[in-house]
Amino acid sequence: MVIHGGFWRARYGRKLMRPLCDDLAERGWAAWNIEYRRLGGVSGGGWPTTFGDVASAVDHLAEIRTDFPLDLSRVVAIGHSAGGHLATWAASRDRLRDGSVAAAPRVRPVGTVAQAGVLDLVAGADQGLGGGAVVDLLGGTPATVADRYALASPAALVPAAGPVVCVHGDADTIVPLDQSQRYVAAAEAARGNARLRVVPGADHFAVIDPAQPAWTAVRAEVESLL
Repeated sequence: MVIHGGFWRARYGRKLMRPLCDDLAERGWAAWNIEYRRLGGVSGGGWPTTFGDVASAVDHLAEIRTDFPLDLSRVVAIGHSAGGHLATWAASRDRLRDGSVAAAPRVRPVGTVAQAGVLDLVAGADQGLGGGAVVDLLGGTPATVADRYALASPAALVPAAGPVVCVHGDADTIVPLDQSQRYVAAAEAARGNARLRVVPGADHFAVIDPAQPAWTAVRAEVESLL
C-alpha cells in the first residue's frame, strides 16, 4: 500500500508515487497506490474526511478480487512525507477509541515504512511545516483542537500494530529529521517496535526516486518486514 505526500494539499496527487509503484511491480509486488481527499480541493479534505478515505482504502483490500489473489497477511504500508503520516496513522488504528474516525480496521499492515514522514503533528504544527499545513489539516492548533491531535498524530498513538521503520535523509530541509526521531523515541518509550534509518546526504525527495540509493534503502526495509 503506497500513500503519496504533498502536505495533504490538493495540488499533489498519487502520480508522485507511480515510479515507485512501477519499480515494486517489476519486482513482483502488487502496489496499491491510494488517493484521498486533500486540502483545498472541491471535495473537502482535512479532518476527518482525509483520514476516513485512507482507512477505507486500506480496508478495501479485503474486498478486491483479482486474477492474482492478494495475501493480506503480507501487506506493508509505504508513505512519503504527509503520506508517511497517513501510513503510520493507518497502522495505529487499533489504538483509536471506539466510535472515533476509522477505528476497528479490517486490514492490518504487517509493517510500515515512513519515508521522511510527518509523524508528530503537535511538533509539526509548532514548526509550521508546509506553511501551516498541519493546522489546516486538523482545523486548529494543538491548543484549540487537542482531541484531534490525539486521534491523528502517530506519535500519540504508539505503539503501532506492527513494526515501523522511519527512513529519513539527513539533508531533508522540508520535513526535519527530528520528526522521525520524535516518533521512534515515543514508540520506544511505549515499548513499540520502531527504528530509524538515516540516509546520509539524502534530501526530501530522494526516498521516492527509484534512481537514488535512498529508494533502494526504503525497498530493503520493506522486504525486511516480511
